[in-house]
Amino acid sequence: MNKYLSLFFFFLLFAGTLYSQDEPVPEYFDNNYLRYTDHIYKNNIKTAEIYREGWELSYPYIELNSADKIKLSFDDLDGGTKNYWYKLIHCDADWEPSDINYSDCIDGFEFNQINDNKFSFNTLCQYTHYNLSIPNDDVKLKISGNYIIEVLEDFDETKIVLTRKFYVVEYRMVVDAEVKRASLIDLKKTHQEVDFTINKDASVSDPYGEIKVFLLQNNRWDNAISGLKPVFIKDNQLIYNYNEENTFAGGCEFRYFNCNSVRFQSERVKGIVYEPPYYHFNLLPDPKLTFNVYSYHEDINGKFQVDVENGDDKEREADYVNVTFTLPYDAPVVKGNIYVSGSFTFWNFDTLNQMKYDYVEKAYKLTLFLKQGYYNYQYLYVKDGTTTGDVSLTEGSHYETENDYIILVYFHDVSIRYDKLTGLKIVNSLKKL
Repeated sequence: MNKYLSLFFFFLLFAGTLYSQDEPVPEYFDNNYLRYTDHIYKNNIKTAEIYREGWELSYPYIELNSADKIKLSFDDLDGGTKNYWYKLIHCDADWEPSDINYSDCIDGFEFNQINDNKFSFNTLCQYTHYNLSIPNDDVKLKISGNYIIEVLEDFDETKIVLTRKFYVVEYRMVVDAEVKRASLIDLKKTHQEVDFTINKDASVSDPYGEIKVFLLQNNRWDNAISGLKPVFIKDNQLIYNYNEENTFAGGCEFRYFNCNSVRFQSERVKGIVYEPPYYHFNLLPDPKLTFNVYSYHEDINGKFQVDVENGDDKEREADYVNVTFTLPYDAPVVKGNIYVSGSFTFWNFDTLNQMKYDYVEKAYKLTLFLKQGYYNYQYLYVKDGTTTGDVSLTEGSHYETENDYIILVYFHDVSIRYDKLTGLKIVNSLKKL
């Protein structure tokens, strides 16, 4: 009997070692090569937001030669003041570096310093908050397209801190779009179809070869649709009315929580405990929604917004708290993993937001260190060997769900050697934007 009891306790210890809620493995931050995507390279960097200045919940795009600015902000949990520099990289439609000189796309020096910073105030977690607006006195954007902001420490390209994407558009092609219930019978209950028409510019001579289109759902790139060609052309109109190739799983309205106050327990929060040196928010266990009937509630389509109760400056007065997510599951999934996902994780799937299975609680769990605010999130399943998150296993999918869709239209010909972003349209499945 003692022999079997010992084996049982050994199994529990072994399982706890495998599936304990440890900090992210250091090796994640050791791979310091440049990625042309949204990524944080140092574990002291948190809450790297990017949006159109003046509207925190906007998507990160501006019009070329307009008064609009892109705002990048982030926190350094090491505190103090560091010597951070930034560089802009123009990319093609596929987010690879464009084959043009820096001076062809940017007016200004290649490297510039970030000088706008402020220290956290009245917080348990001490940090320094950095802000950057583009364009500014140091850099002006000369052409449209995809851009990466690369932030470096100490003017050293081996010390990459973060990279964030944004778009610059020149409106030369008008896009008309409609989101509707999928046409195919097999997809009618679960999918949404994005039909659209592009009124092409006169300079386009070969619409099948010179125009690239990308469809994004809530600014996610993991499930982006590309490679679509016009179904037919009528005068100057390129018509993209497919039945299957332009469909997305509708998913479900986003789950949410609010951690802007450590004094009051908001909806979806099970408990708030002070576990020195920080507060800990335990969210209520989230049920699987796979087979639930569709239910509408207002959400912000996977975004998040920093906020703090009774604060005058949320950028420096919002504290950091531990937030634990729990997804009950009878047994761990096979041939894949489950991730907590949203814009606060950049919609990436890596060790930082991968959930671990707890055999004692029979649930997937994950604790993240987040800045106070209001968050939308989903649980996405990613099958081994793939890079696309699937909502159907944990969230369910409904054609009625409210989603944003972004249509990006790029124009390329041999003479200009880069991809212009000549059309951008945001359309919602329920609302008129």
